[in-house]
Amino acid sequence: MTDPSNTMAAAPTGGADVAVCVVGAGPVGATLAAALAAAGIRTAVVDTAPLPPMERPEFDGRAYAIAATSRNLLDGAGVWDHLPWSPGPITRIRCIDGEAGEADNRMALHFDAAEAGTGPFGWMVEARALRMALNARMRELAHLSVHAPARAEVSWDAVGAEIRLSTGRSFRAALVVGAEGRRSPLRTAAGIGTAQLDYRQMGLVGAVAHELPHEQQALEKFLPDGPFAQLPMAPTEEHPHVSAIVWSDRRHVAERMLRLPDNEYGREIQRRMGDHLGRVTPIGRRWSYPLSAMHAMRYTAPRLALVGDAAHGIHPIAGQGLNLGFRDVATLAELVIEAAERGEDAGSSGLLARYQAARRPDAMLMLGATHALERLFGNRLPPVRLARRLGLAAVERMPRLKGFFARRAMGFGPVTGSLMLGNPSTAP
Repeated sequence: MTDPSNTMAAAPTGGADVAVCVVGAGPVGATLAAALAAAGIRTAVVDTAPLPPMERPEFDGRAYAIAATSRNLLDGAGVWDHLPWSPGPITRIRCIDGEAGEADNRMALHFDAAEAGTGPFGWMVEARALRMALNARMRELAHLSVHAPARAEVSWDAVGAEIRLSTGRSFRAALVVGAEGRRSPLRTAAGIGTAQLDYRQMGLVGAVAHELPHEQQALEKFLPDGPFAQLPMAPTEEHPHVSAIVWSDRRHVAERMLRLPDNEYGREIQRRMGDHLGRVTPIGRRWSYPLSAMHAMRYTAPRLALVGDAAHGIHPIAGQGLNLGFRDVATLAELVIEAAERGEDAGSSGLLARYQAARRPDAMLMLGATHALERLFGNRLPPVRLARRLGLAAVERMPRLKGFFARRAMGFGPVTGSLMLGNPSTAP
């Protein structure tokens, strides 16, 4: 990697060595760093852990649901073409209200990309594949310096920030971006509080092999103790038919499920998923995490912006958490690129105000929507269950409303920017 002070690119203002320093090299932070550097913005990215090479690990079951607009962002940042194998497209989605172990009812909601005429709704990308693509892209960007493993100590002043690394190196940046996740140290250091809600649920994540082909169809099944999703993945060398699962359940139930042997665990998955794909067999590892909602009181402080889970966390019921973070990336990258084109300060108060004004309403709407869905479908009362099913059946008969929901799930909306529409910008 190149030294930020020696990189030739759009010149940072205020004597900074880089325009932007991104702290946190997970999918959101690394994508932001790649998008900025690809546009000629001098950028540094710092992470406390070494970037995992992920070149030879076994299949571990983790995967991301990448919406169509997020795919455009990754493509514009030069990441998508570096995926080591093809992702699994999602061309159909079936939403159904049910109960574990009972036959599926016929009042379901179906989405078909062929009807929408938009291409796939999204893609299932293995976590290791995205990591490999991000690593490969960051290695080739001349305007990006990567510091990992390294801890960053940041101090701010009126014209920028000083970043001192545990490796002994230091440099200045016009803007620092916190992308370190829900427990963001930068957010805490800036005195930004959060509002949090514990759902008293646990998310179980993994993958299953199954007897029958999924035909690129995803299933979202609303169960009283939490939603269950089956998401179509590309085949592996060992298994021709593979899907990811995202299963939410009460914490004590989930903990018990995690202790089951594979054959019993597979039966519990099938009780929730149904028999439409034949017998299922768990493959890879089992992953779990507590479910909660979180929202930062502010997304910015002087010379600081928060992105992704450092700014917000939502229930996985709609599979939009990472995509929401990618929308942060696209908005902030576009603002910084536009500032560079005008020779303006990448960390100015005006730029940060525009970023917050653009992103907070979208995040709050998504947080509210996922919370409402969780509360609506997490209810066993017969009248409520009947109302839910009638509602799904009603939407099924409203093509325009279905189209609206489909486009929102793909990330299209009134504030969708150029990077997510597939129109990358470049700085001089």
